[in-house]
Amino acid sequence: MTTARQVTLDVLNRSRARAGFAAELVDEALTQGQLAPQDRRFVTQLVCGVIRRRGTLDALVKPFIQRPPHTVEARVWDILRLGAFQLAFLTHIPPHAAVHESVELATPAGVPQAKGFINGVLRRVAELVTNDFCETAAANTVPMDVTQDVLAPLRDSRSRADTTRPPGRYRVLTQPVLPDPTSDFASYYATAFSFPRWLTARWLARYGADECTRLGFWFNSPPPLWIRVNKLRSRRENYRLQLTASGIDAEPGQHPQSLRLRDHIPIRDLPGFDSGEWTVQDHSSMLVASAVGVQPGQHVLDLCAAPGSKTTHLAELMDNRGHITACDIDDKRLKQVTALCQRLGVGSVETVLLTESGGIPPGPFDAALVDVPCSNTGVMNRRPEVRWRLKPREFEHLIRLQTRLLIEAVTRVRPGGAVVYSTCSIEPEENEGVVKVVRQALRGVMLEADHVAVPGQPSDGGYWARLRVAK
Repeated sequence: MTTARQVTLDVLNRSRARAGFAAELVDEALTQGQLAPQDRRFVTQLVCGVIRRRGTLDALVKPFIQRPPHTVEARVWDILRLGAFQLAFLTHIPPHAAVHESVELATPAGVPQAKGFINGVLRRVAELVTNDFCETAAANTVPMDVTQDVLAPLRDSRSRADTTRPPGRYRVLTQPVLPDPTSDFASYYATAFSFPRWLTARWLARYGADECTRLGFWFNSPPPLWIRVNKLRSRRENYRLQLTASGIDAEPGQHPQSLRLRDHIPIRDLPGFDSGEWTVQDHSSMLVASAVGVQPGQHVLDLCAAPGSKTTHLAELMDNRGHITACDIDDKRLKQVTALCQRLGVGSVETVLLTESGGIPPGPFDAALVDVPCSNTGVMNRRPEVRWRLKPREFEHLIRLQTRLLIEAVTRVRPGGAVVYSTCSIEPEENEGVVKVVRQALRGVMLEADHVAVPGQPSDGGYWARLRVAK
């Protein structure tokens, strides 16, 4: 029988080969497997944790490898990281179990000859990790998890952001294997919080050490689960009472359709899934469609629609009356838009498959939403591989694409109409920078409002701007 760790190892291997994003690969593996609910949660925890903390795990493991790291087989590295993650970051797993179960993975992974090597390295890592914790960064402390409850009451989120308490706790090691944060904070941050050096330098220059530390803890923690109650089928308070009756605790957020669940529950186990009473959507993402200010009966362009959370939100805000043209270049993901519309009872959406040469309907439209492809730096806890796949040179390409897409949208909206530009990035040149360039290039385009969503206050990071086309 396939175990949770074997499934995890397979997903890690496929993620390393760039066969897909971690969340998609996990969903695919769990759909095909026959794991118990607790094992399914364990797989998700292991996969996301190992990918997020890869840099830290390598720093814990490398001192005990007595040969050049590049000579270690890729699958053996996967096993070492998986074992080290359990030893350093999961306090509920006994060290001997973490070591033994990791060694046993060598045979199904096709590297049985590495059992002794894996055992020796992980036993040394187990000796390195103590059961002591503190709230101070040091060469012998590893950032663990948040000490402040990220699911504290939402009404206190503003005061929570202003507190002087340390944002997280650290696990004490028996020896200093990390850079010294007092003499080289940048190297410590990159290694201990597991971010590439170029991104560390970028953030430190903009935010400073304290805010970077808070972001590090946030991006290395599992994100809270937010859902959007479908106003075509239910009302937030009515659905919240359904959850309460099922023993599920949920709290309303600032957006009138938002609920945050205090526990991570398989979404298909929540009441009302099949009847379309809700969909998963982060709180900051809900603010985007609302910013468009759509009205029933309008003709709206959603230029980068897949997978459809914002598309269907627009339809709900329009009371499912009007017409939404939902465009995307990926046929598979565009089918996800159609499937979500069907589940939520949305009938006002027409999907349009675009090509690289164009195909965007000419309009004119009453309003447009442009949720552009971006660096995803505001959602690194949801997309753990982004920190390793994103390269500095990609920003130039992304910014050109974002600028072109925003211009395409603006030129298809009638005079007096609104265009909302949005990203899930926290990089200014992808956000305010793109909007500034487009406003300079096109006459009669006014910036009516914009909003920066700060990661962890209370949800994903991102940006939106509402532009108004002059009459």
